[in-house]
Amino acid sequence: MAKKSVAKALLDIGAVQIRPDAPFTWASGIISPIYCDNRQIIGHVDTRKRIVQHFTEKINEIAPDAEVVAGTSTAGIPHAAFISEVMDLPMCYVRGSKKKHGTGRLIEGAAVEGRKVVLIEDLISTGGSSIEAAEILREEGAEVEAVVAIFSYQLEKAASNFETSGFRCVTLSDLDTLLDVSIRENLLTEAERAEVVKFRDEL
Repeated sequence: MAKKSVAKALLDIGAVQIRPDAPFTWASGIISPIYCDNRQIIGHVDTRKRIVQHFTEKINEIAPDAEVVAGTSTAGIPHAAFISEVMDLPMCYVRGSKKKHGTGRLIEGAAVEGRKVVLIEDLISTGGSSIEAAEILREEGAEVEAVVAIFSYQLEKAASNFETSGFRCVTLSDLDTLLDVSIRENLLTEAERAEVVKFRDEL
């Protein structure tokens, strides 16, 4: 039920759009019938609160002993901030690259050495950037309990990458659920769904 609730919320605010007939171009250059922009969540207060609630419920379920909430740079940072406030936990974020001044840190905020950390991400495609951030946390002495993200395209490459890395990845919703909700809400035809699934499976 939670996965469907999150999928419906993303569709309602236009954070995820499916356009088989007018595909999107991802930053990587991939031509895709689906585009996910979870940054829009922070501009919708009710949706934001609902997503944070789902995050906290999931974290309490899979990592009840978490001591620090970490965010990926940059999309995971606002969600990590909201979650850490609700859960009354310290927060940090992982930089995409070292600072070229001052201490040259890769992790800003709460200390992570010897502490159990959950890493917050907005989206999982191949999982590469999330795994890189988790590895940085681990190198700093953190025990990374899980990567928790809002949405996953459910690419086979992501599953393979996480399995190889040894990090656990959990998402609040995923592509299959989103497609089911889209069909239910008459936002998509079965033929269009088949196109999206084919794209995902062949990528």
